[in-house]
Formats: sequence, C-alpha cells, structure tokens
Amino acid sequence: MNDANRYDRREEDLGNIVEFGHVNITVPDQLLATVFYISGLGLTRDPYLMTGIDNMWVNVGRAQFHLPVREPQVLRGVVGLVLPDLEALLRRLSGVQQRLQGTKFAFRENGTAVEVTCPWGNRLRCHAPGSAFGPVTLGMPYVEFGVPKSSLHGIARFYRDVLGALAGCADDAGGRYTHIGAGEDTRLIFRETDAPLPPFDGHHVQISLQDFSAPHRRLQERGLITEESDQHQYRFQDIVDPENGKVLFTVEHEVRSMKHPMFARPLVNRNAAINNRNYRPGHEAWPWAEVSV
Repeated sequence: MNDANRYDRREEDLGNIVEFGHVNITVPDQLLATVFYISGLGLTRDPYLMTGIDNMWVNVGRAQFHLPVREPQVLRGVVGLVLPDLEALLRRLSGVQQRLQGTKFAFRENGTAVEVTCPWGNRLRCHAPGSAFGPVTLGMPYVEFGVPKSSLHGIARFYRDVLGALAGCADDAGGRYTHIGAGEDTRLIFRETDAPLPPFDGHHVQISLQDFSAPHRRLQERGLITEESDQHQYRFQDIVDPENGKVLFTVEHEVRSMKHPMFARPLVNRNAAINNRNYRPGHEAWPWAEVSV
C-alpha cells in the first residue's frame, strides 16, 4: 500500500543551514548579565565552557547566548524564546527588578508573549510552548531583524542562492517579512521597518552548514568573507542581493561545518522551578522538547 500522499515530505526539509548555534552580544558587566539571563530568564550557564569572568555562555535548549565582556552590543531586532512557564518567568523578572535598577531592564505582558529588555537594551520576546514551536519547551525559535523596505526578496535570494538555505517571503499581522530556515527549530526573520536602523555594532549569529565549501566559494567570489577562522569556520557580515551586489543588511555570521568539534554539542538545561526549598531528586534538568503521544 502506497501512503505517500498522506505526508507532506517538504516539512522534513532543512535546507543547507542544519543548525542554529548562538547569538553573540557583548556585555560590560557579567554580574548583571547573570542576574538577568540566569536569575531573571531562568536559563542555564554552560558548566563546561567559558566558566571565567570574561565571557559567559548561556544555554537555551539547543541554542545559546554568548556574552563576552566588552562595551555593550545591541542586536538590531528581537530574539524569540520559548520558556516552559510564563507565569514563573514574570515572578522571576519581578524578583530581579531591584538588582537591575538604573539599567534598561524592562518587561511587560503583550498578548500571549512577554516582552523583555535586557539591562543594555537587547529585546527578547518570550513565548509559552505551543503548536507554533512544535515539541520545543525551551529554545530559541527565531531571531528577528528589522530591515529596510524593498530588501526582502533580495535577502531571500541571498540565503537561497549563496548559502543554499530554505527561504521565502510572507505577511502577518506585523507586516511583510522574509523567513530563513536555520536548522530544525529556528528561523532567521527579516521584517520590513520604517524605523531608522542604528549602526551595526559587531554582534553575530552562528549557523552550521551541511555544504560548507560551495557557500564559501560564492561568498569569496563576491568579496564577502571577513574572517578565515580555521578549517571548520569562516565569517561574513554583509547580506547582498545576488542580482546586483547591493548590500541589503549587515549582521555578522559565524559559519561552521558539520565537522566542527562543537557541532550538535549536547547542552545542559536546568529546571528553573527547582530551588533548595522544593528540591526533589531527578527533577533538576529540563528536557528541551516534550514527548508526543
């Protein structure tokens, strides 16, 4: 019996970007970053790597924030998070307000999400688990950038033709946007905006590619490679329209191969509801996805 028509096989396609690894934004104060990302958001500091006081890696399901200590950087958009319990999130954020006084820290409920601003102005949009995010209960489902109008189709062409990614354009209540497949659970979103964009300050995102060499060749032909990091990694910053070479947007991409030693590295995630007063053995960790039954 042929059941092929029962399934949409395209739902299983990832394109050439097979993993979204991290968002890297520098922070000037690791103590305040700990208060915000660990105590406030309820995330988990990586216990194995970057354990000093000059950098901190923070786990969010299968993705991370990387937070080196330097002058603050602000991503030109918003990072989407899925967190297990938004009511608990609101309690934690209320609990760190006093420690973050005098910073840009803020939060508010906005419909079904919680909008949060970090102490240095980075914006996060926190969602509860739901059908829009598949089985994910803790993760980073999207990173959204504001981009100039009339740039969306060129951005889609860049990711599709240069990087080999899945790319498309769509509309929703927030307006027109381009969506890029960035692994199993994450999308890069470029949304049209009329607002003036601040200058690019050097923040970056990290992706992993299945076909590593062909995108490198196409980027190199266009003079877009900004760093030859090592055998497993390179970087570029400018997103250009392949049809005419016009720079449409700038955000640094750290590009890794699937042979990179840290590709698909398992990450530790804690159950933020557990403390020394309600502790029960076996409940310390939080699975990033739920089981479908």
